[in-house]
Amino acid sequence: MKNWYYALAVFLGGCCYGVLSTFVKLAYSAGFSSPEVTGGEYFFGTVLICMVVMFTKKEKLNFNQIFKLILSGIPFGLTGLFYYQSLKTLNASLAIIFLFQFVWIGTLFDWIFNKKKPTKEKLISIFILIVGSVLAANIITQQSDVISLKGTIWGLLAALTYTTSIFLSSSVEKDTSPVLKSALFSIGALIVVFALFPPTFLLNLSTLKRLTPYGLILGIFGVVLPPLLFSIGMPHIGPGLGTILSASELPVAVTMSLLFLSEHVNWIQWMGVSLILVGIIGSNIKIKKDKVDDVNLKKIA
Repeated sequence: MKNWYYALAVFLGGCCYGVLSTFVKLAYSAGFSSPEVTGGEYFFGTVLICMVVMFTKKEKLNFNQIFKLILSGIPFGLTGLFYYQSLKTLNASLAIIFLFQFVWIGTLFDWIFNKKKPTKEKLISIFILIVGSVLAANIITQQSDVISLKGTIWGLLAALTYTTSIFLSSSVEKDTSPVLKSALFSIGALIVVFALFPPTFLLNLSTLKRLTPYGLILGIFGVVLPPLLFSIGMPHIGPGLGTILSASELPVAVTMSLLFLSEHVNWIQWMGVSLILVGIIGSNIKIKKDKVDDVNLKKIA
């Protein structure tokens, strides 16, 4: 049961990221700039998660532990910066296809750093997910002038930093509570975002007031929930399976773009969404079977 609990946490963390692209697009349509949208998200999100920490059991961490966790939040902040830059020149469904490359990058990281060679079944799942992502993002029917080189580069950079964030969530200070760990990650992300995009919007009360609804929504779904859910699940399932589970963000992004942005979603895209879900479910059935087999072997021994 616990294994499914941890897997569900990571799956929901991916779903949260799928919500972001739609509300970022809406914020851009409302006239906000990329620094305002990104800064607002990380400012409100960090404030919210730090408020939650105030009502949780106090933990004692030394300076090295705190510094390591804050430093680990940098890729987390860079992911938002890179991804939102890609959304400036790509539509929401296309931008996420480049971010989606974290699926195979995560397995590569797991192989390089944890010496976990991907199984044939995992590679098949990744292949299904990649094919599904191409179909879901409708990349085949996109006009060539719509696919911006600049947007593509930003999207791929976001994929790399997103994978790094997932990897660090599974490996850094595993014994720290998920809430405190997420808060320190968020502080690190906020520092790098404010360093690159000085928060001038905080000095303009009119802009801050209009930005608050977008900042709160983006902060909850982009800063508070994903690192919290990943911190709960990733240390137990690892970055390889974790990146496959967090592929849930693409089906959510496609659905959100249909509901809120009125972007046309054709039957090919729905087929891609279905393939992604099949890939996620298939990988988890395999993992569960392996765990059951391991338990049975131990009993026999």
